[in-house]
Amino acid sequence: MRTRPLYDVVALLARLGVGIVFMAHGWQKIEAGVTATSRSFDALGVPLPTAAAVYSAFVELLGGAALIAGLGLPVTGVLLFLDMAGAFIFVHADKGLFMVDGKSVQNGYELVVALGLAGLLFAAGGGGRLTVDQWVIAKRLRRPAEKEDEDDAASFVESLRQAELKPAKKPRRSPKPPAAPAPESSGAPDKPADTSDDVLVAGRRKPSQRRRTSTTQPAKPPTGDTDPPA
Repeated sequence: MRTRPLYDVVALLARLGVGIVFMAHGWQKIEAGVTATSRSFDALGVPLPTAAAVYSAFVELLGGAALIAGLGLPVTGVLLFLDMAGAFIFVHADKGLFMVDGKSVQNGYELVVALGLAGLLFAAGGGGRLTVDQWVIAKRLRRPAEKEDEDDAASFVESLRQAELKPAKKPRRSPKPPAAPAPESSGAPDKPADTSDDVLVAGRRKPSQRRRTSTTQPAKPPTGDTDPPA
């Protein structure tokens, strides 16, 4: 089971090896001269030999350097793949697989196939994270977050400054309830309220009279003639 750091290191080594091979072939063409390279391409049957010589020389030299650095890998990988595809179609396709078979040089297509597919692999995202492209992308992604943090800090400082400059507010007094309106006087004196608990049905109840006790009254004398005692 591979880990991501290990894959990044292996991808960097692969880019380094393939990039060195491309740079060596590009430098070889530039050192020989664009004119000599175009004549060689013309002898091999390559169409537009001068344009093909310029393209292959500079794409292999600069593309190999960009491959090592991991700069513009999607574009670099595609350009290197097209360079090797042209070499395979117009030069090496009918020479067989091996470049050297025994003691004879066959000039086969094994090298151009390996280099072209490696460039296509790097173009498809196989270059790992140890690249200039990843560094640029990560830097661009960090900028909005840092800017947002700076804006938040600036707004916080501004709010504190506004709070210091603003005078302290006096506590609001609760509004007094409106006074109840005085009852209108009609000229007649106010009658006292009836506080009696009795319910009046047919007028006011008269106070109860005291009953006369018969025990305290003297008995009346009999009305008939009675003989006085002897």
